[in-house]
Amino acid sequence: MSSLTQACLWLDQSPAEPHWPPLTQSARCDVAVIGGGYTGLWTAYYLKRMAPELDVAVLEAETCGYGASGRNGGWLIGGLANQDAHLLRLDGERREQARRRLFGIVDEVAEILPRERIDCDFVHGGVLYAAARYPEQEAMGRKWLRELRRAGHGEADFRWLDRKEAQEQLGARDVRGGVFSPHCAVIQPARLAQGLARAAARLGVRIHERSPVRRLAPGVARLDGCELRADVIVPALEGAAGQFSRLARCLLPVQSLLLATEPLSSAQWDEIGLADRQAFGDLSRMVTYGQRSADGRLVFGARGGYRLGGRERWNFDPGSDEFAWRERLLRQLLPALGATEVEYRWGGTLGVARAFTPYALYDRRAGIAMAGGYGGEGVGASNLMGRTLAELILERDGDLTTMPWVMSEGRLERVRRWAPEPVPWLGYHLVRSAYALEERLCAGGSAPAWARRSAGKLAAALESLLA
Repeated sequence: MSSLTQACLWLDQSPAEPHWPPLTQSARCDVAVIGGGYTGLWTAYYLKRMAPELDVAVLEAETCGYGASGRNGGWLIGGLANQDAHLLRLDGERREQARRRLFGIVDEVAEILPRERIDCDFVHGGVLYAAARYPEQEAMGRKWLRELRRAGHGEADFRWLDRKEAQEQLGARDVRGGVFSPHCAVIQPARLAQGLARAAARLGVRIHERSPVRRLAPGVARLDGCELRADVIVPALEGAAGQFSRLARCLLPVQSLLLATEPLSSAQWDEIGLADRQAFGDLSRMVTYGQRSADGRLVFGARGGYRLGGRERWNFDPGSDEFAWRERLLRQLLPALGATEVEYRWGGTLGVARAFTPYALYDRRAGIAMAGGYGGEGVGASNLMGRTLAELILERDGDLTTMPWVMSEGRLERVRRWAPEPVPWLGYHLVRSAYALEERLCAGGSAPAWARRSAGKLAAALESLLA
Protein backbone atom coordinates (compact mmCIF):
# COMPACT_ATOMS: atom_id res chain seq x y z
CA MET A 1 0.00 0.00 0.00
CA SER A 2 1.29 3.49 -0.84
CA SER A 3 2.39 5.54 2.15
CA LEU A 4 0.04 8.28 0.91
CA THR A 5 -3.11 6.22 0.60
CA GLN A 6 -6.22 7.67 2.20
CA ALA A 7 -8.06 4.68 3.62
CA CYS A 8 -9.76 3.79 6.87
CA LEU A 9 -8.21 0.69 8.41
CA TRP A 10 -11.48 -0.47 9.97
CA LEU A 11 -13.54 -0.14 6.78
CA ASP A 12 -10.74 -1.72 4.75
CA GLN A 13 -10.87 -4.75 7.06
CA SER A 14 -14.67 -4.82 7.04
CA PRO A 15 -15.98 -3.10 3.89
CA ALA A 16 -19.19 -1.10 4.32
CA GLU A 17 -21.16 -2.93 1.64
CA PRO A 18 -24.95 -2.46 1.52
CA HIS A 19 -26.88 -5.33 3.11
CA TRP A 20 -30.38 -3.86 3.19
CA PRO A 21 -32.48 -2.32 0.40
CA PRO A 22 -33.20 1.40 0.10
CA LEU A 23 -36.65 2.74 0.92
CA THR A 24 -38.35 3.36 -2.43
CA GLN A 25 -42.03 3.51 -1.43
CA SER A 26 -43.75 5.58 1.22
CA ALA A 27 -44.33 3.68 4.44
CA ARG A 28 -45.24 4.02 8.09
CA CYS A 29 -43.78 2.74 11.36
CA ASP A 30 -43.98 3.40 15.08
CA VAL A 31 -40.42 4.73 15.46
CA ALA A 32 -38.22 5.99 12.63
CA VAL A 33 -34.50 6.22 13.39
CA ILE A 34 -32.49 8.50 11.12
CA GLY A 35 -28.89 7.31 10.99
CA GLY A 36 -27.31 3.85 11.00
CA GLY A 37 -24.52 4.61 13.44
CA TYR A 38 -24.13 3.53 17.06
CA THR A 39 -26.80 5.80 18.59
CA GLY A 40 -29.45 4.89 16.05
CA LEU A 41 -28.67 1.18 16.04
CA TRP A 42 -28.49 0.85 19.84
CA THR A 43 -31.79 2.73 20.15
CA ALA A 44 -33.48 0.46 17.60
CA TYR A 45 -31.95 -2.64 19.20
CA TYR A 46 -33.16 -1.82 22.71
CA LEU A 47 -36.61 -0.74 21.51
CA LYS A 48 -37.15 -4.15 19.92
CA ARG A 49 -35.66 -5.95 22.91
CA MET A 50 -37.99 -4.12 25.30
CA ALA A 51 -41.07 -4.00 23.06
CA PRO A 52 -40.95 -6.68 20.32
CA GLU A 53 -44.35 -5.61 19.00
CA LEU A 54 -43.03 -2.16 18.07
CA ASP A 55 -42.45 -1.41 14.38
CA VAL A 56 -39.01 0.21 14.18
CA ALA A 57 -37.24 1.35 11.01
CA VAL A 58 -33.73 2.73 10.45
CA LEU A 59 -32.91 5.01 7.52
CA GLU A 60 -29.19 5.27 6.68
CA ALA A 61 -27.90 7.59 3.95
CA GLU A 62 -24.94 5.34 3.09
CA THR A 63 -24.34 2.00 4.82
CA CYS A 64 -24.51 1.18 8.52
CA GLY A 65 -21.25 2.22 10.16
CA TYR A 66 -20.15 4.37 7.23
CA GLY A 67 -19.80 7.55 9.30
CA ALA A 68 -18.04 8.23 12.60
CA SER A 69 -19.21 4.89 14.03
CA GLY A 70 -16.97 3.05 11.57
CA ARG A 71 -14.03 5.45 11.59
CA ASN A 72 -13.25 6.28 15.23
CA GLY A 73 -10.32 5.28 17.43
CA GLY A 74 -12.08 2.25 18.89
CA TRP A 75 -12.21 3.34 22.54
CA LEU A 76 -15.30 1.98 24.26
CA ILE A 77 -15.27 4.11 27.41
CA GLY A 78 -17.46 3.56 30.45
CA GLY A 79 -18.47 7.18 30.75
CA LEU A 80 -19.58 10.40 29.10
CA ALA A 81 -17.57 13.42 28.07
CA ASN A 82 -17.58 15.97 30.89
CA GLN A 83 -19.54 13.55 33.08
CA ASP A 84 -18.30 15.08 36.32
CA ALA A 85 -20.28 18.24 35.57
CA HIS A 86 -23.34 16.03 36.07
CA LEU A 87 -22.00 14.03 39.00
CA LEU A 88 -21.02 17.09 41.03
CA ARG A 89 -24.67 18.16 41.08
CA LEU A 90 -25.71 14.90 42.73
CA ASP A 91 -25.42 13.76 46.32
CA GLY A 92 -25.07 10.39 48.02
CA GLU A 93 -26.87 7.44 46.47
CA ARG A 94 -27.92 9.36 43.36
CA ARG A 95 -24.29 10.06 42.51
CA GLU A 96 -23.33 6.43 43.09
CA GLN A 97 -26.26 5.27 40.98
CA ALA A 98 -25.14 7.50 38.10
CA ARG A 99 -21.53 6.33 38.44
CA ARG A 100 -22.63 2.70 38.30
CA ARG A 101 -24.58 3.38 35.12
CA LEU A 102 -21.59 5.07 33.50
CA PHE A 103 -18.98 2.54 34.54
CA GLY A 104 -21.34 -0.32 33.70
CA ILE A 105 -21.33 0.52 29.99
CA VAL A 106 -18.34 -1.70 29.20
CA ASP A 107 -19.83 -4.72 30.99
CA GLU A 108 -23.20 -4.16 29.30
CA VAL A 109 -21.62 -4.25 25.84
CA ALA A 110 -19.38 -7.18 26.81
CA GLU A 111 -22.48 -9.18 27.73
CA ILE A 112 -24.30 -8.39 24.48
CA LEU A 113 -21.48 -9.12 22.03
CA PRO A 114 -21.33 -12.93 22.40
CA ARG A 115 -25.09 -13.21 22.74
CA GLU A 116 -25.57 -11.42 19.42
CA ARG A 117 -22.56 -13.09 17.78
CA ILE A 118 -20.77 -9.77 17.22
CA ASP A 119 -17.03 -10.24 16.71
CA CYS A 120 -15.42 -6.81 16.96
CA ASP A 121 -12.05 -7.64 18.57
CA PHE A 122 -13.33 -6.49 21.98
CA VAL A 123 -10.66 -6.45 24.70
CA HIS A 124 -11.28 -4.91 28.12
CA GLY A 125 -7.81 -3.71 29.09
CA GLY A 126 -8.48 -0.26 30.55
CA VAL A 127 -6.89 3.02 29.46
CA LEU A 128 -3.69 4.86 30.34
CA TYR A 129 -3.49 8.64 30.04
CA ALA A 130 0.28 9.12 30.01
CA ALA A 131 2.51 12.02 30.98
CA ALA A 132 5.24 11.10 28.55
CA ARG A 133 6.48 14.06 26.50
CA TYR A 134 7.02 17.12 28.72
CA PRO A 135 6.98 17.96 32.47
CA GLU A 136 3.74 19.97 32.45
CA GLN A 137 1.83 16.82 31.55
CA GLU A 138 2.47 15.38 34.99
CA ALA A 139 0.95 18.49 36.58
CA MET A 140 -2.04 18.23 34.21
CA GLY A 141 -2.59 14.61 35.18
CA ARG A 142 -2.36 15.23 38.91
CA LYS A 143 -4.73 18.20 38.65
CA TRP A 144 -7.22 16.06 36.72
CA LEU A 145 -6.95 13.33 39.35
CA ARG A 146 -7.80 15.84 42.10
CA GLU A 147 -10.88 16.88 40.12
CA LEU A 148 -11.87 13.23 39.74
CA ARG A 149 -11.61 12.74 43.50
CA ARG A 150 -13.88 15.75 44.10
CA ALA A 151 -16.46 14.10 41.84
CA GLY A 152 -16.39 10.97 44.00
CA HIS A 153 -14.12 8.68 41.96
CA GLY A 154 -11.84 6.48 44.05
CA GLU A 155 -8.66 4.51 43.42
CA ALA A 156 -10.61 1.63 41.89
CA ASP A 157 -11.84 3.92 39.10
CA PHE A 158 -8.89 6.23 38.45
CA ARG A 159 -5.43 5.96 39.97
CA TRP A 160 -2.06 7.57 39.50
CA LEU A 161 0.72 5.38 38.14
CA ASP A 162 4.26 6.35 39.04
CA ARG A 163 7.03 6.38 36.44
CA LYS A 164 7.86 2.67 36.80
CA GLU A 165 4.21 1.52 36.71
CA ALA A 166 3.43 3.66 33.67
CA GLN A 167 6.57 2.51 31.83
CA GLU A 168 5.54 -1.10 32.36
CA GLN A 169 2.35 -0.36 30.41
CA LEU A 170 3.68 2.02 27.75
CA GLY A 171 7.26 2.30 26.57
CA ALA A 172 7.04 5.95 25.66
CA ARG A 173 9.97 8.33 25.31
CA ASP A 174 9.94 10.08 28.68
CA VAL A 175 7.26 8.56 30.89
CA ARG A 176 6.75 10.48 34.13
CA GLY A 177 3.55 8.77 35.23
CA GLY A 178 -0.07 8.71 34.22
CA VAL A 179 -3.70 8.16 35.13
CA PHE A 180 -5.07 4.64 34.65
CA SER A 181 -8.73 3.67 34.55
CA PRO A 182 -10.13 0.15 34.08
CA HIS A 183 -13.32 1.54 32.54
CA CYS A 184 -12.39 1.22 28.87
CA ALA A 185 -12.19 -1.47 26.21
CA VAL A 186 -10.89 -1.38 22.64
CA ILE A 187 -12.82 -2.59 19.61
CA GLN A 188 -12.80 -2.71 15.82
CA PRO A 189 -15.41 0.04 15.29
CA ALA A 190 -16.79 -0.91 11.86
CA ARG A 191 -17.36 -4.51 12.93
CA LEU A 192 -19.30 -3.36 15.99
CA ALA A 193 -21.57 -1.14 13.89
CA GLN A 194 -22.15 -3.79 11.24
CA GLY A 195 -22.69 -6.54 13.81
CA LEU A 196 -25.12 -4.38 15.75
CA ALA A 197 -27.08 -3.70 12.55
CA ARG A 198 -27.39 -7.44 11.92
CA ALA A 199 -28.49 -8.02 15.53
CA ALA A 200 -31.16 -5.33 15.25
CA ALA A 201 -32.38 -6.78 11.94
CA ARG A 202 -32.69 -10.25 13.50
CA LEU A 203 -34.97 -8.73 16.14
CA GLY A 204 -37.19 -7.34 13.40
CA VAL A 205 -35.87 -3.82 12.87
CA ARG A 206 -36.38 -2.71 9.27
CA ILE A 207 -33.13 -1.24 7.95
CA HIS A 208 -32.93 0.79 4.75
CA GLU A 209 -29.47 1.74 3.50
CA ARG A 210 -28.73 4.20 0.68
CA SER A 211 -31.79 6.08 1.90
CA PRO A 212 -30.80 9.71 2.60
CA VAL A 213 -33.41 11.82 4.35
CA ARG A 214 -33.77 15.23 2.72
CA ARG A 215 -36.18 16.87 5.14
CA LEU A 216 -37.53 16.30 8.63
CA ALA A 217 -40.97 17.50 9.67
CA PRO A 218 -43.15 16.53 12.65
CA GLY A 219 -43.96 12.85 12.22
CA VAL A 220 -42.39 12.45 8.79
CA ALA A 221 -38.98 11.89 7.20
CA ARG A 222 -38.95 12.86 3.53
CA LEU A 223 -36.66 11.11 1.06
CA ASP A 224 -36.30 11.41 -2.71
CA GLY A 225 -39.61 10.22 -4.11
CA CYS A 226 -41.08 8.80 -0.91
CA GLU A 227 -41.53 9.41 2.81
CA LEU A 228 -41.58 7.51 6.08
CA ARG A 229 -44.18 8.51 8.66
CA ALA A 230 -43.78 7.63 12.33
CA ASP A 231 -45.17 8.44 15.76
CA VAL A 232 -41.63 9.13 16.98
CA ILE A 233 -38.60 10.21 14.98
CA VAL A 234 -35.09 9.68 16.36
CA PRO A 235 -32.48 11.82 14.56
CA ALA A 236 -29.28 9.94 15.45
CA LEU A 237 -26.92 12.01 13.34
CA GLU A 238 -24.17 13.46 15.57
CA GLY A 239 -21.93 15.61 13.36
CA ALA A 240 -24.43 15.48 10.47
CA ALA A 241 -27.35 16.91 12.46
CA GLY A 242 -26.89 20.44 11.15
CA GLN A 243 -28.20 19.52 7.70
CA PHE A 244 -31.72 19.82 9.14
CA SER A 245 -32.96 23.27 10.14
CA ARG A 246 -34.76 22.01 13.26
CA LEU A 247 -31.47 20.65 14.58
CA ALA A 248 -29.24 23.50 13.43
CA ARG A 249 -26.49 24.46 15.89
CA CYS A 250 -27.48 21.77 18.43
CA LEU A 251 -24.08 20.17 17.84
CA LEU A 252 -20.77 21.46 16.54
CA PRO A 253 -19.38 19.18 13.79
CA VAL A 254 -15.67 18.75 14.53
CA GLN A 255 -13.16 16.62 12.64
CA SER A 256 -10.81 14.05 14.12
CA LEU A 257 -8.00 12.41 12.13
CA LEU A 258 -6.27 9.06 12.58
CA LEU A 259 -3.46 6.98 11.18
CA ALA A 260 -2.45 3.33 11.46
CA THR A 261 0.99 1.80 11.03
CA GLU A 262 1.89 -1.42 9.31
CA PRO A 263 1.88 -4.43 11.68
CA LEU A 264 4.73 -4.09 14.18
CA SER A 265 7.28 -6.76 15.03
CA SER A 266 7.26 -8.68 18.31
CA ALA A 267 10.44 -6.85 19.32
CA GLN A 268 8.77 -3.49 18.77
CA TRP A 269 5.76 -4.51 20.84
CA ASP A 270 8.06 -5.73 23.59
CA GLU A 271 9.47 -2.22 23.74
CA ILE A 272 6.18 -0.33 23.32
CA GLY A 273 4.15 -2.49 25.69
CA LEU A 274 0.34 -2.35 25.68
CA ALA A 275 0.47 -6.06 26.49
CA ASP A 276 -3.15 -6.06 27.69
CA ARG A 277 -4.24 -4.05 24.64
CA GLN A 278 -5.10 -1.17 26.93
CA ALA A 279 -6.01 2.08 25.20
CA PHE A 280 -3.62 4.97 25.65
CA GLY A 281 -3.67 8.72 25.34
CA ASP A 282 -1.30 11.60 25.88
CA LEU A 283 -2.09 14.06 28.71
CA SER A 284 -2.37 17.16 26.54
CA ARG A 285 -5.10 19.38 25.17
CA MET A 286 -4.56 17.94 21.68
CA VAL A 287 -6.93 15.06 22.63
CA THR A 288 -4.80 12.13 21.47
CA TYR A 289 -5.92 8.51 21.52
CA GLY A 290 -4.41 5.20 20.48
CA GLN A 291 -4.69 1.45 20.63
CA ARG A 292 -2.89 -1.74 19.65
CA SER A 293 -5.12 -3.32 17.01
CA ALA A 294 -5.92 -7.02 16.92
CA ASP A 295 -3.58 -7.47 13.93
CA GLY A 296 -0.67 -5.74 15.67
CA ARG A 297 -0.85 -2.22 14.27
CA LEU A 298 -0.50 1.02 16.20
CA VAL A 299 -3.64 3.13 15.64
CA PHE A 300 -3.32 6.76 16.72
CA GLY A 301 -5.40 9.89 16.34
CA ALA A 302 -5.92 13.43 17.56
CA ARG A 303 -8.66 16.02 17.43
CA GLY A 304 -8.76 17.98 14.19
CA GLY A 305 -10.43 21.09 12.84
CA TYR A 306 -13.74 22.80 12.28
CA ARG A 307 -15.03 24.07 8.95
CA LEU A 308 -16.73 27.40 8.51
CA GLY A 309 -20.48 26.85 8.36
CA GLY A 310 -20.33 23.63 10.37
CA ARG A 311 -19.80 21.45 7.31
CA GLU A 312 -19.09 17.74 7.60
CA ARG A 313 -15.88 16.33 6.24
CA TRP A 314 -15.06 12.73 5.29
CA ASN A 315 -12.35 13.13 2.64
CA PHE A 316 -8.83 14.15 3.59
CA ASP A 317 -5.54 14.66 1.77
CA PRO A 318 -3.24 11.89 3.05
CA GLY A 319 -0.18 13.99 2.18
CA SER A 320 -1.32 17.03 4.15
CA ASP A 321 0.31 18.47 7.25
CA GLU A 322 -2.83 17.44 9.16
CA PHE A 323 -1.51 13.89 9.09
CA ALA A 324 2.17 14.81 9.13
CA TRP A 325 2.05 16.47 12.55
CA ARG A 326 0.11 13.54 14.01
CA GLU A 327 2.77 11.20 12.71
CA ARG A 328 5.50 13.42 14.17
CA LEU A 329 3.75 13.46 17.53
CA LEU A 330 3.35 9.66 17.49
CA ARG A 331 7.00 9.07 16.63
CA GLN A 332 8.05 11.58 19.28
CA LEU A 333 5.96 9.70 21.83
CA LEU A 334 7.07 6.18 20.78
CA PRO A 335 10.64 6.10 19.40
CA ALA A 336 10.42 2.29 19.08
CA LEU A 337 8.43 2.84 15.88
CA GLY A 338 11.66 3.73 14.12
CA ALA A 339 11.11 3.71 10.35
CA THR A 340 7.82 1.80 10.60
CA GLU A 341 5.55 2.84 7.75
CA VAL A 342 2.17 4.46 8.27
CA GLU A 343 -0.20 2.55 5.98
CA TYR A 344 -3.57 4.19 6.68
CA ARG A 345 -4.68 7.79 7.08
CA TRP A 346 -8.31 8.81 7.51
CA GLY A 347 -10.70 11.04 9.41
CA GLY A 348 -14.32 11.85 10.08
CA THR A 349 -16.76 14.19 11.75
CA LEU A 350 -18.05 14.01 15.31
CA GLY A 351 -20.53 16.15 17.27
CA VAL A 352 -19.82 18.41 20.23
CA ALA A 353 -22.60 19.75 22.47
CA ARG A 354 -22.53 23.14 24.18
CA ALA A 355 -20.55 23.01 27.43
CA PHE A 356 -19.07 19.77 26.00
CA THR A 357 -21.85 17.87 27.78
CA PRO A 358 -23.81 15.10 25.96
CA TYR A 359 -27.54 14.86 26.52
CA ALA A 360 -30.67 12.82 25.81
CA LEU A 361 -34.22 14.10 25.44
CA TYR A 362 -37.68 12.97 24.40
CA ASP A 363 -40.04 15.71 23.25
CA ARG A 364 -43.42 13.96 23.32
CA ARG A 365 -45.22 17.00 21.98
CA ALA A 366 -43.00 17.16 18.91
CA GLY A 367 -42.63 13.38 18.58
CA ILE A 368 -38.84 13.56 18.56
CA ALA A 369 -36.21 11.76 20.64
CA MET A 370 -32.51 12.45 20.35
CA ALA A 371 -29.16 12.05 22.05
CA GLY A 372 -25.62 12.99 21.22
CA GLY A 373 -22.89 15.56 21.52
CA TYR A 374 -20.43 12.91 22.66
CA GLY A 375 -17.36 14.99 21.82
CA GLY A 376 -15.46 12.02 20.43
CA GLU A 377 -16.36 9.61 23.24
CA GLY A 378 -19.49 8.13 21.71
CA VAL A 379 -18.58 4.46 21.24
CA GLY A 380 -19.57 3.57 24.80
CA ALA A 381 -21.82 6.55 25.50
CA SER A 382 -24.08 5.70 22.56
CA ASN A 383 -24.95 2.38 24.21
CA LEU A 384 -26.08 4.16 27.37
CA MET A 385 -27.97 6.79 25.38
CA GLY A 386 -29.61 4.16 23.17
CA ARG A 387 -30.94 2.40 26.26
CA THR A 388 -32.04 5.75 27.67
CA LEU A 389 -33.92 6.79 24.53
CA ALA A 390 -35.66 3.41 24.37
CA GLU A 391 -36.90 3.78 27.95
CA LEU A 392 -37.96 7.39 27.36
CA ILE A 393 -39.92 6.50 24.22
CA LEU A 394 -41.57 3.54 25.96
CA GLU A 395 -42.22 5.74 29.02
CA ARG A 396 -40.54 3.34 31.41
CA ASP A 397 -40.00 4.41 35.01
CA GLY A 398 -36.45 3.09 35.39
CA ASP A 399 -33.61 5.14 36.82
CA LEU A 400 -32.11 5.74 33.37
CA THR A 401 -34.82 8.24 32.47
CA THR A 402 -34.03 10.37 35.53
CA MET A 403 -30.26 10.53 35.11
CA PRO A 404 -28.75 14.03 35.03
CA TRP A 405 -27.80 13.81 31.34
CA VAL A 406 -31.50 13.45 30.46
CA MET A 407 -33.05 16.87 29.84
CA SER A 408 -35.82 17.02 32.41
CA GLU A 409 -38.07 19.35 30.41
CA GLY A 410 -37.65 17.17 27.33
CA ARG A 411 -38.16 19.89 24.75
CA LEU A 412 -36.08 20.40 21.65
CA GLU A 413 -36.26 24.16 22.09
CA ARG A 414 -34.45 23.85 25.42
CA VAL A 415 -31.27 22.44 23.86
CA ARG A 416 -28.43 24.94 24.24
CA ARG A 417 -27.36 25.87 20.74
CA TRP A 418 -24.07 27.17 19.46
CA ALA A 419 -23.89 30.78 18.30
CA PRO A 420 -24.40 31.55 14.60
CA GLU A 421 -21.39 31.65 12.29
CA PRO A 422 -18.74 32.94 12.21
CA VAL A 423 -18.58 32.89 16.03
CA PRO A 424 -18.00 29.10 16.37
CA TRP A 425 -15.38 29.10 13.61
CA LEU A 426 -13.51 32.05 15.12
CA GLY A 427 -13.76 30.63 18.64
CA TYR A 428 -12.67 27.15 17.65
CA HIS A 429 -9.64 28.35 15.71
CA LEU A 430 -8.66 30.77 18.47
CA VAL A 431 -8.70 27.91 20.97
CA ARG A 432 -6.80 25.63 18.57
CA SER A 433 -4.14 28.31 18.16
CA ALA A 434 -3.77 28.53 21.94
CA TYR A 435 -3.44 24.74 22.14
CA ALA A 436 -0.80 24.79 19.41
CA LEU A 437 1.14 27.52 21.23
CA GLU A 438 1.09 25.54 24.47
CA GLU A 439 2.18 22.42 22.62
CA ARG A 440 5.02 24.21 20.84
CA LEU A 441 6.38 25.84 24.00
CA CYS A 442 6.03 22.82 26.28
CA ALA A 443 7.13 20.09 23.87
CA GLY A 444 9.94 22.19 22.41
CA GLY A 445 11.89 22.03 25.65
CA SER A 446 13.64 25.40 25.37
CA ALA A 447 10.93 27.86 26.43
CA PRO A 448 11.25 29.37 29.93
CA ALA A 449 8.94 28.03 32.64
CA TRP A 450 6.95 31.26 32.85
CA ALA A 451 6.14 31.10 29.13
CA ARG A 452 4.98 27.49 29.38
CA ARG A 453 2.79 28.31 32.40
CA SER A 454 1.30 31.35 30.67
CA ALA A 455 0.50 29.33 27.54
CA GLY A 456 -1.28 26.72 29.65
CA LYS A 457 -3.35 29.34 31.47
CA LEU A 458 -4.29 31.01 28.19
CA ALA A 459 -5.38 27.70 26.64
CA ALA A 460 -7.48 26.80 29.68
CA ALA A 461 -9.14 30.23 29.79
CA LEU A 462 -10.06 30.21 26.10
CA GLU A 463 -11.35 26.65 26.34
CA SER A 464 -13.77 27.65 29.10
CA LEU A 465 -15.02 30.60 27.03
CA LEU A 466 -15.80 28.33 24.05
CA ALA A 467 -18.08 26.20 26.23
